[in-house]
Amino acid sequence: MIRLRVKETAQEKSISQGKLQRRADVDIKTIRKIYRNPYTIITTETLAKLAKALGVPSSELIEDVPDEEALRAGTDEE
Repeated sequence: MIRLRVKETAQEKSISQGKLQRRADVDIKTIRKIYRNPYTIITTETLAKLAKALGVPSSELIEDVPDEEALRAGTDEE
């Protein structure tokens, strides 16, 4: 399962949700959804916009985690 590292990366760079939304030109609801659930599904276009806004490669915003870990985190996909 893929886990998004957007929240952690933004916090490391001291970038707020609002600032990230403006820089990436991504809806604030999408940013909030990613922050609440890092296992949410987003498009590659959104991933690219977020990566550019954070000044990192897209690959830095994703990590592959075992399904069991995601399930323990309470993010069972419907």
